Amino acid sequence: MSAPSPHDPRLEQAGATDESLLAAHEQALGKKPDDKAHYKLLPLALLFIFSGIIFYAGTYLNHYSGGYSAAVFDENGHPAAGAAPAKIDPLVLGKKNYELVCTTCHQATGLGVPGVYPPLAGSEWVNGSEERMIRIVVYGLKGPLHVKGANFGAAAMPVFGKVAGSGYNWNDEKIAAVLSYVRQEWGNKSAPITADKVAAIRAKEGDRKEWAQDELLKLP
Repeated sequence: MSAPSPHDPRLEQAGATDESLLAAHEQALGKKPDDKAHYKLLPLALLFIFSGIIFYAGTYLNHYSGGYSAAVFDENGHPAAGAAPAKIDPLVLGKKNYELVCTTCHQATGLGVPGVYPPLAGSEWVNGSEERMIRIVVYGLKGPLHVKGANFGAAAMPVFGKVAGSGYNWNDEKIAAVLSYVRQEWGNKSAPITADKVAAIRAKEGDRKEWAQDELLKLP
């Protein structure tokens, strides 16, 4: 049987010192986490980034939280007492509704279609009696119409007001806004019409059929 080699690990290392054992352990463990107090830059950068995000989030929440009140968003809530809805410029409202509906017949230029739809630009009807214009828009118009020296009668004016048989059911504010717009557009310079005036005409006439030119000419 052969004798063990002098390098056999099973042999007792009687000659090893404490220093050599510590050095061997340190080598086996590798580099210590704190390498002479030299910290890595990446963890520090991430710390600052996340701290900045948390600070920004806190500031944003505090600014837009509405005082942390549960009533800030309440889909079933009601406006506070005395709060009034923002007023819309009647001419802006009138232009919007004119462009949505009226341009189909009277055109964006207000010139209408010869022989079919009468012009509004420079029209003696538009710039004349406001009561006649209110009645035309609220109740509609049928039959021939003479405007600016030309005859029109191929198409009837539909019923726009909140009356029986209306296809639009426009409220008084909307009708007043459209009339005010056409009376001040395309060179027209007539006074605006109020919603109260429209309501008064509608209350006076009630529910009735479309107007005709001869009936309207009898009105002041």
